[in-house]
Amino acid sequence: MDYQFIRQRITELREKKGVAEYKMSLELGHSRNYIQNIANGKSKPSIEEFLYICDYLGVTPSDFFDEQNKRPILIQKAVDGMSSLSDQDILLIISLIDRMKNGSHNP
Repeated sequence: MDYQFIRQRITELREKKGVAEYKMSLELGHSRNYIQNIANGKSKPSIEEFLYICDYLGVTPSDFFDEQNKRPILIQKAVDGMSSLSDQDILLIISLIDRMKNGSHNP
């Protein structure tokens, strides 16, 4: 993995979130060009800034680097939503997911 992956992943996740580079830059407390400069390779975020970027994008650093996960923002939202549910409710959601994956929508 190289820095180009990080630049591309930031762009990919930013676009999925539906936010412009300048808006993300300003909301992270930087100049308008901050994210654009990262995206085009003119600058690199520090580790601390990278963690802020992940938080802003709604992903964990692990999700950020998981190239197989094409929808990390949605999956993280689902996990966050389930974190306050009971075990019984989580098991119910898992069974629903299994049914949907298997294509059997009828009881």
